[in-house]
Amino acid sequence: MGIVWKILGEGGGSTLTRSEGGSQCAQGGTRCARDSSVRSSPGRDVPEQAHPRIVAWPRFLTLALALLLAFAACEPPDQPPALVGGLPTTAAEYLDPDRVAAFQLEEGVIYRSVRSGTKPWRVHLLEVDVGRCEVGFRVVRAAEAEGRIPVSEMARRSEPGVIAAVNGDFFTPEDLPLGVEVSEGVLRGRTSRPVFAWRPGYVPWVGPIEWDGDSIHLGTWATSQSRPAPDLQVVAGFPSLLTDGRTVGDLQQGERPEFAGERHPRTAIGFDPVRSRIWIAVVDGRREGVSEGMSLPELAGLFRALGVRNAINLDGGGSSVMVIRSEPVSRPSDPAGQRPVVNALVVRHDPTYCGVVNALDSTEPEVRVDAVPVAPDSESQGMVVQ
Repeated sequence: MGIVWKILGEGGGSTLTRSEGGSQCAQGGTRCARDSSVRSSPGRDVPEQAHPRIVAWPRFLTLALALLLAFAACEPPDQPPALVGGLPTTAAEYLDPDRVAAFQLEEGVIYRSVRSGTKPWRVHLLEVDVGRCEVGFRVVRAAEAEGRIPVSEMARRSEPGVIAAVNGDFFTPEDLPLGVEVSEGVLRGRTSRPVFAWRPGYVPWVGPIEWDGDSIHLGTWATSQSRPAPDLQVVAGFPSLLTDGRTVGDLQQGERPEFAGERHPRTAIGFDPVRSRIWIAVVDGRREGVSEGMSLPELAGLFRALGVRNAINLDGGGSSVMVIRSEPVSRPSDPAGQRPVVNALVVRHDPTYCGVVNALDSTEPEVRVDAVPVAPDSESQGMVVQ
């Protein structure tokens, strides 16, 4: 069976097949090439790219994913998502990939599957352009009676508009998130664990949460603790990986060496304010010699290489999973497959988000609520679910 090469042609996705003799023939009008690696011009919305030595997946995986995404998005099968190639130069240097498969899922949302050629890493990346008003996020929780459900099920329940989803916060044996969670105007938890917070029209926040009377401060904006904004989405993680582009302390290696210093499956999220990009990463793990996961220092290094300034680690281990539409594209480490979790972060397409005044380009500060400061409740260390 031949190899399917994926590149970005002049008008979108193109497919090239390589015969045993090494010649390549292109479909869709792209010229034929004989070089063993395909190089293409990056899309207009993609920064300077470094192309890996090989950009290939087996044919059946490419066709399966393309058809899955096309049907899930209600697109005709002859109009699959556009393919985009390459990685930011610094990320390509860090991962040193020998395989990259890239799909534009929606305008402003790119999925990349990367296999390192020198490290036992297989990484799934979502690049989300938060400058596009119709693309946003939703924190989805399992119903109280259910406790935990798979991320793919949460994604299905979040239709229409679902693009992708990943697992969210760590959780306790009582099926409660260890950090703060805000969704549908309801707040759960009160800790100082760092968070990812998003609202339509506001600059996303990745970092600490501050409690100030009845208000919750999230970077430069705030909301009421008793009545959170109905469109506010908050999910917590632990620990912070990067703050202002710098690694945060020793990343818990001293206090939790097995959790932080050893390689595990990981899920994490970060924000690049220069390019208005959210990056979400899932690293497959616990497959010796194939994909062993990352330590927290390695994960922080990945986000720094992606150009991220602020990043946090989300729940990992057997919980780590990324789904496109509602189907997994990563490989969960639990033998049974996806581990049921208490919440998930969903990337969505929703034109109603554009009705909100966009604060990304605003020079006026957001209004903050003045209140008497109070000390936050002591943070429960709880059970780190791995």
